[in-house]
Amino acid sequence: METELDIVPDHLYHEVADRIESLIEKQTLKVGDKLLSVRALSKEQGISLSTAFQAYYHLESKGLIEARPQSGYYVKFSPRHTFDLPTCCEPANEILPVTLDDMITSVYNDLRSTKITSFSVSAPDHSLLPIAKLKKSVMYSLNHEADHCLGYEHVQGNETLRKQIARLGFNWGGVLGEQDVVVTAGCMEALALSLKAVTKPGDTVATESPTYYGIFRVMESLGLNVIEIPTNPATGIDIDYLERAIPKFRIKACLFVPNFNNPVGSCLPDEKKKQLVAMLAKKEIPLIEDDIYGEMYFGKTRPRTCKSFDRKGLVLHCGSFSKSLAPGYRVGWVVPGRFKDKVISLKRMNNISTNTLAQVSIAHFLQNGRYELHLRHLRKALHTQCLQYQQAITEYFPEETKVTRPQGGFVLWVEMNKKTDGFKLHKRALKHNIGIAPGQIFSVQGSQFSNYFRLSYGTPWNNKVENGLKILGELMGR
Repeated sequence: METELDIVPDHLYHEVADRIESLIEKQTLKVGDKLLSVRALSKEQGISLSTAFQAYYHLESKGLIEARPQSGYYVKFSPRHTFDLPTCCEPANEILPVTLDDMITSVYNDLRSTKITSFSVSAPDHSLLPIAKLKKSVMYSLNHEADHCLGYEHVQGNETLRKQIARLGFNWGGVLGEQDVVVTAGCMEALALSLKAVTKPGDTVATESPTYYGIFRVMESLGLNVIEIPTNPATGIDIDYLERAIPKFRIKACLFVPNFNNPVGSCLPDEKKKQLVAMLAKKEIPLIEDDIYGEMYFGKTRPRTCKSFDRKGLVLHCGSFSKSLAPGYRVGWVVPGRFKDKVISLKRMNNISTNTLAQVSIAHFLQNGRYELHLRHLRKALHTQCLQYQQAITEYFPEETKVTRPQGGFVLWVEMNKKTDGFKLHKRALKHNIGIAPGQIFSVQGSQFSNYFRLSYGTPWNNKVENGLKILGELMGR
C-alpha cells in the first residue's frame, strides 16, 4: 500500500533540505544549533508534516544533522575535512615500575587561575552544574538531620545514599542492594582501596595505554608495577593481547576504564566487556573497573559495565559524582564484590568515614529525582561542545593532526606530527594563558606519547575557547 511518504514530490523536500544545508555550509546554522521541530518546520514552510520529516531524514542521511532522544534535531559535526583517528600504542615488552616526574605539577600548578583558558581539566564547567538545587539540598540536610551533619557517618557510607547508588546500578545492568556499596572520598579513594584489597607491593597490574595519570600515582604509592595494554581509540583494550600478557608478565589484577577512557575516550563494546569478564574469571584475576565517565554518553542508551557481567564477585566497580554533579564534594563509591570486607577494613584504617554533609546532601538531591534530569541536560551540552571543538580543530589545527571522535566523556586525544613535543607545546601554550595536558603524563613508557596531548571540551563554547584553540593550532604549526 502506498503511503504519504511515498508520494512526497522529490523536489519539494529536496528544496527545503538544500536550503537548510546551505545555511549549515555558510555557518548561519552552526554545530550544536537546534533546528525547528518537524511540526514547526511544516508550519513555517507551508509543507506537510511528512515533507518536513523527509527533508530532515535526507539531511540526517548525509550526516549533517542528528536526532537526539526526547530533544529534536540538531546540526551535526560538518567539517570541511575529517582528521584520521590517532594511532594505537606499541605493545609493551616489559613491566615497568611507576615513576612520575614534575610534568603533572607543571600542568596543574595553576588549576584555579581565571587567566588561563584551560583545556587540561577533565571535568564539567561550573555553569553546567545544578548549583542552586545542590544548595537547597545542602541547606535541607543541615536543617533536618538530627545532628546537623556534625557526626561521623557509618564507615560503609550513608544508608540513604547507598540505596540511591544501588538504584543507579539498574541503568547499567546491575542488580544491587545498599549493602553492596561502600561510599568513598571520590573515585580515587575507591581505586586505591580496591588496589590495596587485591594486590601487594611488587605485583604487576594491567592498565590501558594511555590512561589517566592519577592511576599511575596511586600504583606508585603502593609499590606496584604496570604493564600497559594497547588500546584502540574507538573500541578500547586489545583483549587478545591481554590474555597473552597475563602468564608472560604474571599479572595479578587489571584496572581499566571501559567506558569513555581518559584520555582516549574509547568505549569497550558491551560484548567485549562480557568477554573480558569471562576471561579474567577463568583465571581468578580481579578487575577494578573505573566507571567514572559511564553516565556521560551521547547515544540513546548508557553503555553497560563490566560489573553487570560479573558472576564471581571479581569485578570491583568504582564510580563517583565528581564528573557528573559536584567535583568538590569528593563523593564516590566502590561495589567491591567478594572483596567487600577487605575494602571496608582498609577504609576504616584510612579515614574512618566519608564527609557526612556531602553524602547526605547528594542523597537528598538524588531522592528528589533531580539527578537524571540534570544528567540529560549535561549530556546534551557535552555532546554539542564535543562537536563544536572538533569542528574548530579541523579548521585551526595543522593538516597532519589526528583526533578521536568519542561518543561520551569529556576529552579529545590529539596526535601531532612526530616532531612536535607535547610537553614543549604545553610550555609554549602557557605563555599565552592556554592549558593542555601533554601526552607524556598518560603513560609510564616515556616517549610513547610525546607527540600527543589531551584536550577537554568541558567548557561551553565561547569566543575565549575559540580563540584559545586557534592560538593552539598556530603553536602546533611552528
